[in-house]
Amino acid sequence: MRTSRWLFLLATAVYLAAGLYLAVEPHYIMGDSLSRVSAARSVLFSRDPHLAAVGFIFTPLATVVQLPVVLFSHWWPVLTSWNITAVLMSAPFMAGAVVQIRGLCADRGVPTWLMWVLTALFALNPMIVFYAANGMSEAPFVFLLCWTARRLIRWLHTDDVHDLCLAAIALALGYLTRYDALPVATGVMVFVAVVTWLRTPGPRRHRFTDTAMDALLVAAPTGIAAVAWAMTSWLITGEPFQQLTSDYGNAGIVEQSSSGGGAPAPLYGLLYSISEIMILGPALPVLIPVCLALAWRRRDPEVLAAGIVFGAVLAFATRNYMTGTTFPFLRFYISAIPLMVVLACQLVPPSGEIPARRPGRHHRPRRTDPGRAALAPAVLAAVLVLATPIVTGALMLSPTLSVQQYALQEIVFPDPADTSATRSQERRIIASFRTERELARYIDDLGLPDASVLMDTVYGFAVYTATDRPHTYIIPSDQDFITILNDPAAHGVHYILAVPNSGRGASDAVNVRYPTLYETGAEIATLELEIPNDGDNQPIWRLYRVRP
Repeated sequence: MRTSRWLFLLATAVYLAAGLYLAVEPHYIMGDSLSRVSAARSVLFSRDPHLAAVGFIFTPLATVVQLPVVLFSHWWPVLTSWNITAVLMSAPFMAGAVVQIRGLCADRGVPTWLMWVLTALFALNPMIVFYAANGMSEAPFVFLLCWTARRLIRWLHTDDVHDLCLAAIALALGYLTRYDALPVATGVMVFVAVVTWLRTPGPRRHRFTDTAMDALLVAAPTGIAAVAWAMTSWLITGEPFQQLTSDYGNAGIVEQSSSGGGAPAPLYGLLYSISEIMILGPALPVLIPVCLALAWRRRDPEVLAAGIVFGAVLAFATRNYMTGTTFPFLRFYISAIPLMVVLACQLVPPSGEIPARRPGRHHRPRRTDPGRAALAPAVLAAVLVLATPIVTGALMLSPTLSVQQYALQEIVFPDPADTSATRSQERRIIASFRTERELARYIDDLGLPDASVLMDTVYGFAVYTATDRPHTYIIPSDQDFITILNDPAAHGVHYILAVPNSGRGASDAVNVRYPTLYETGAEIATLELEIPNDGDNQPIWRLYRVRP
């Protein structure tokens, strides 16, 4: 316990240092991360503060966790403008994932030196460090997947209801972090049902009862979370699944960004997804068949448990990209990293008993392979340690395979003399949201009264996180937003912030209501200022003064 505590604190400190450096020095901030900060700020400091302002497009855990820290942005706005609240969220979660990986190795009984090698391999993986440091939802999601896998593997041996319940809780929290947890929960439920059915003796009636009980126990929390979230969304917004039906959801964003390009060819989507998995788990082509063969020989189902938890996420991401409902982002395949490490752990024959609080009736002594060769784990550890930084680290800098991470090259290997198109693009990516922060300062300096600037947060979230005066803005989470949007002048609006009515800007509520506003002012406003944008894929802003 003491070792886990110190490991958690050390990993948290390292990830926090990396995150604060990225946010404050080069100002490299991810858009999805900053948009969650904006949602958390609107819950507490908008003109109409309420918990429903957290939004229903994405699940809420990564945003809600930030609320206690966002509270302090009232006195120290830099916490939100520089995405620091998100970093303070993601770093401890990923540190928790490191602790779970160590726990998986310890439960397996691997040699101490190999346990620390595999833990370090996971903790220092470039992708893990980056997503621990950037405030995205990947950090809590990876932690909850690792927690689920560990407890499910323990349950296979202990039959302890506490292990099964903790796996169920982790899955439910995983759903409240990312929708990707739903196929994981489905796979785990089926796996638990099959295992319980096979190892329960006696009449079919007793086997059916035990199987149904275990399956329901592991699936119920996720089902309750999913139904409760959908019902809450339906009661407040009229739509239970805004992620699928809203223009702000993933499917809507893909359609707006693709300019009619549609889904990729299925074969291309499959091959691209496989290449993304191989970037993050370069040893998987070797580990998967070897581990399956050893598991068959040892009659050891641990490999299947780990494969279902992490593999379901990879299968779901592959399916989504093949059908054109998501982007080709490397981060969607991040579960390949813990899968690779856990499979490496599985190569070592199990050793020792797993302590249980209350062993169940199906508890069996652990099968232990007497031949515990040290050479194979040593060679494997060396290969993984060499392969991960070479393959993952190098290909994370590929503009084709790593569209959200390759700008790191400008931070890790800066070259001011390089004026190539790729380097210029990297600098624009790093400069994202710089213009929005300057725009927020400009509007703050105007000294405007409350409710005097109207904008949507499709792009305006970066302005909203940077302002020192959030009450100045009228945003979609305000309950009177539509009323004011329909007649800005009558409600004392001074300015409207407009973005081009194309791409994602087509879903901007201001453009939906006034399609010609950006080009002509729509006869309700006159152009006051045009603000060119330094960031990549960011709009040229126009500030319109509302006519009396």
